[in-house]
Amino acid sequence: MRFILAATAFTALGSIAIAGGHGMAPAVKAMDQSVANGVVSAETVTAEKNGWLVVHRTDAAMKPGPVVGHAPLRAGENADVAAILTEAVAPGDMLMLMVHGEDGGMQTGIFEYTLGAKEDGPVRVDGNLVMTVITAQ
Repeated sequence: MRFILAATAFTALGSIAIAGGHGMAPAVKAMDQSVANGVVSAETVTAEKNGWLVVHRTDAAMKPGPVVGHAPLRAGENADVAAILTEAVAPGDMLMLMVHGEDGGMQTGIFEYTLGAKEDGPVRVDGNLVMTVITAQ
C-alpha cells in the first residue's frame, strides 16, 4: 500500500487516497477486488461528517461517471464499508470509490446525488476529490 494525495496516483494493487495532511483527514483505502457478489468494499473510509461512500464508473481519463453503488458513512473512521452495486460491473471495469457529503438534499439519510448535482455531492479537500480507483476482478 502507498499513500496518495487526493487521488493523484493509482496502483494496480490498491491505494489509499489522503486529502490534506492532518489528523483524521477524509480518505479512502481499497484494493482491486472481485465484484461477483454484487458488492464493492473499502477497507477503511474516513469522513469528517456523516456522508456516503459512492461508487462511480470511471476509465483511463479518471473522470467520475455514473453512480453504480453507495453506502452510508459515519463521521470518523469506517471499517469494511460495503456498497451494494445497483447495476452490473464486469471484471476489468474501473471503479472510483469517493467520499460524498450528506449536504443540501431534501432528506437526511437518503442518497440524493446525481452527476453534477449539489445534493449529497463529493467532498473536496484543497479542491481535490477524496477518492481512490480500483479495478473490478
